[in-house]
Amino acid sequence: MTDDLPTPKFSRVMLKISGEALMGDQGYGLHPPTVERIAKEVKSVHDLGVEICMVIGGGNIFRGLSGSAQGMERTTADYMGMLATVMNALAMQAALEKLGVFTRVISAIPMDQVCEPYIRRRAVRHLEKKRVCVFAAGTGNPYFTTDTAATLRANEMACEAIFKGTKVDGVYDKDPMKHEDAKRFDTVTYDEVLAGHLGVMDASAIALARDNNLPIIVFSLDEPGGFRGILAGEGTYTTVN
Repeated sequence: MTDDLPTPKFSRVMLKISGEALMGDQGYGLHPPTVERIAKEVKSVHDLGVEICMVIGGGNIFRGLSGSAQGMERTTADYMGMLATVMNALAMQAALEKLGVFTRVISAIPMDQVCEPYIRRRAVRHLEKKRVCVFAAGTGNPYFTTDTAATLRANEMACEAIFKGTKVDGVYDKDPMKHEDAKRFDTVTYDEVLAGHLGVMDASAIALARDNNLPIIVFSLDEPGGFRGILAGEGTYTTVN
């Protein structure tokens, strides 16, 4: 590592982003320039020597909950949502490899032609070889969100923190998009997030992080250099611990 690179606070992290983060200003699907911009953010952190896991939601293509709300059987709708996350993971892999970052898409639902099946020890080996691991298809089970999948994989991979990229620069007491007087927290406890329904992640993901003492760092994905900045000890964010 060269002298001009900051020493990162963590050596292995999980980056969780929503599928909507890949839409850009569109109302649906993938916006390639946005995918490329996020890939560059990931590369800038990878260049620091940090080992990176990623989980990307599927809400830009299909959301299981909204499908079931429209009368579709919940299990089927959730499986469709999992397949959407595989499409997003492949898009992210393509963008990262175009930048010269070796990447593996690892799916909880086996589909050998397009990605690897999830085998924990193999995934750990990829990380040790400095490959970015994008975990797709959630946990492989219906009724679990990609937030829970990210927390589960972060624990299995022995990540030191979960970075949750959102549209705002931390956790607020109410929606800052709607309320000008919303207050941002520098730190907040897992129990405060659960009790206040602060919407960081769903309850099962927060409980899993709490039980394994895994910090969640909430930051703005729209802030250029934000992901790298936090690892270098700068920037605006909220830590849930």
